[in-house]
Amino acid sequence: MSTQMDKLDKTILNRIQTRFPLTSKPFAVIAEELGTTEAEVLKRVSRLKESGIIRRIGGNFVPGKVGFVSTLCAARVPEKDVEAFARAVNAFPGVTHNYLRENSFNVWFTFIAPSMEVIRENLVRIARKTGVSRILNLPATRVFKIKAKFDL
Repeated sequence: MSTQMDKLDKTILNRIQTRFPLTSKPFAVIAEELGTTEAEVLKRVSRLKESGIIRRIGGNFVPGKVGFVSTLCAARVPEKDVEAFARAVNAFPGVTHNYLRENSFNVWFTFIAPSMEVIRENLVRIARKTGVSRILNLPATRVFKIKAKFDL
């Protein structure tokens, strides 16, 4: 689905990437800042989400600062099974995202959980559920956080 974006769409996208208002009506706050209505902002955000331009809106937390651990996982998935594998992986609450790579380990995903043991248990569950037995668990030994903000 192709979506044409106008100046207000781009302004909204720029605004919601950082400093999202922590209030019961965040889109009303954004609308007031941008000189439009809450209904207009909500309509545009919904359209951008439906079209796939916005994948998710939510907070990002540093796992270690809230008592969690994180790991990067890489799986060797037959090409015909990639979509089903991704759906299965995405059903686990600790998976933040996954992506394809040109490698024999072709599906990579991040996993966050209260402990490494929980992650290991979930990787076993994923393997059982999908039939994919080659899943590498690559725990973070040093974390580098980058700020991904896209200026539209």
